Amino acid sequence: MKDGPNIARIAALLGDPARADALTALMTDRALTATELATTANVTKQTMSAHLSKLLDAALVTVEKQGRHRYFRLADEDVAGLLESLMGIAFRTGAVRILSSPREPALRKARICYDHLAGEMGVTIYEALIRHRALTMSNDGLALTDSGKDLLARLGVDTEAATRQRRIFCRPCMDWSERRYHLAGSLGAALFSRFQSLGWVKLEKNSRVVRFTSAGNRGLRSLLVA
Repeated sequence: MKDGPNIARIAALLGDPARADALTALMTDRALTATELATTANVTKQTMSAHLSKLLDAALVTVEKQGRHRYFRLADEDVAGLLESLMGIAFRTGAVRILSSPREPALRKARICYDHLAGEMGVTIYEALIRHRALTMSNDGLALTDSGKDLLARLGVDTEAATRQRRIFCRPCMDWSERRYHLAGSLGAALFSRFQSLGWVKLEKNSRVVRFTSAGNRGLRSLLVA
C-alpha cells in the first residue's frame, strides 16, 4: 500500500551526510548562514546552498533574510524531535562517532536539544520535578502542578507566558544518551532560558554542549534537592 505521507522523501533528505551535519548543527536553535553550515559539514558553500534549497522545499528548515545575509533555522520543534529520535536510534545501534568527537562525554552530560536542556543534567532535572510532584504524568500526558508553578515561580520562570505559546506546553522527550526522559515543550524552553539569564549555564561555542557554572550547580541543589 502507498497510503499516507511519503516518508521516503524525508528519509532520503536526512540520509545525506552533509545535510545531516547541517541539521544537527541547527539543533542549537541558533540561526546559521550557509557558509557556517558548509564549514560544519566540510563542503563548499555552493554545495551547502543546494542542500539547503532541498531542505527548504521539504519545510525542514526556514530562512530569514537580513540585508545580504540569509540565516537558517530548523523549521520547528517537530523537526528537532525527529532528529533527536534518530540520534537515539543511532546511539542504540552503535552508529556513533566517539573516536572523532572529543566532545562526546560533554554532550552526554548536558546539551541543548533545540531550545531545551538534554543529557544527564536534563534527565536529572526532569526526574527531580517528577519526584517533587512539580510535574505529573497521566493518561492525558504530562502536566505542571500547582506546587510546580510555585517552585518555578521562585526560580523566576513565567509559566503563564509559556502556556500562551502556540506549541505543546510540556512533554517528555526521550533522551538519546540517557534513554530516559528530559523536559521539552514551551516549559522546557522557558526553564532553559531562565537558566541562561541567571548565568547558570553557558552554551559552548559552535557546539550543542552546555556547561553548568558553579552558580548553576549551587542553584540546582538548592531548588531540587530539598
